[in-house]
Amino acid sequence: MDQVDQEKKINNTDEVSVADFFAKIRSLFRYLKNKWKLILLMGFLGAGIGVLYSIIKKPLYTATCTFVLEEGNQAGSLGQYAGLASLAGIDIGGGGNGIFSPDNILELYKSRLMIEKTLLSQGDFNGKQQLLIDRYINVNKLRVAGKKKGQIDSITFYGAPEKFSRKQDSIITDIVYTIDKKILDVSKPDKKLSIIEVDVKSTDEEFSKQFNDKLVENVNDFYTQTKIKKSYQNVQTLQKQADSVRQVLDLALNGVASTMDASPNANPALMSLRVPSQKKQIDVQANTAIYSEIVKNLEISKISLRQEKPLIQVIDPPVLPLAVDRLGKLKGLIIGFVLGMLVASIIVVTKKVYQSIIL
Repeated sequence: MDQVDQEKKINNTDEVSVADFFAKIRSLFRYLKNKWKLILLMGFLGAGIGVLYSIIKKPLYTATCTFVLEEGNQAGSLGQYAGLASLAGIDIGGGGNGIFSPDNILELYKSRLMIEKTLLSQGDFNGKQQLLIDRYINVNKLRVAGKKKGQIDSITFYGAPEKFSRKQDSIITDIVYTIDKKILDVSKPDKKLSIIEVDVKSTDEEFSKQFNDKLVENVNDFYTQTKIKKSYQNVQTLQKQADSVRQVLDLALNGVASTMDASPNANPALMSLRVPSQKKQIDVQANTAIYSEIVKNLEISKISLRQEKPLIQVIDPPVLPLAVDRLGKLKGLIIGFVLGMLVASIIVVTKKVYQSIIL
């Protein structure tokens, strides 16, 4: 019997606890209802703040550029030249993306090197040439703020970056960090495709477009030149060798002609008169064979260079007018009104709970 009574007591306690909980909830709702004037007043105040914020807040302009980057193993595309290359003693390689894979180009876009190079590029703003970093500083009024700190007031960014002062480098570092974290966004919308999207968001429409255009141009050029650097150097070396051997071959041909002209009516019985001409002919044959081999290797290297050069095709460049993201007055009013009432309700409830605990 004692156990049964104890279970009934526990059940009654649980019922009382649940009932008390709902009673307190109803009490809070009644209390909020009694404070409706205060809550409504806070709602109107929030609505006013929301409208004011929508007026003050500058719209954001987004410049978007999408381009496709060629992927895949190059071994298949070069298979038709494999036999010829092996005969020439040249390994034209099997491709492979290496460190500059399509995924790594995303991080290249956000590197300090590329952002700094873009900031120090010239842009055309209403027919006037101006550094992008100067445009950014002027739009964000950093020179006005810098006068008090003595940082940006009279600093210019023309000249070689490696000769910049510590203060110039510090300013560029701060701007690069801001652009990387708040302005620039680089992504692959579909992981299965090779389409890359570059977004630049700022309060200046012209800056967004110009920065996007210059950044895409700088990164894609750097990517292409770095990826084909070894093959390009090989082509340049073979071209110099070919030009050098061709000069030696021309001299040898001129030597044969000069030797034959020196003794046009040589006595056939005198074999010694033929020796100089025969030596020059041997030089011509040797240089001809060398030149032929170098030219063959040069052509194969040019084929390899063309195959290694990545295909970067811009699909949709940014076009004015850009997409704009602004907070409308009506939207600001509604959001401010709701947030104002919500904040007022939280304050009222917190005060009620605090008073009940104290009392």
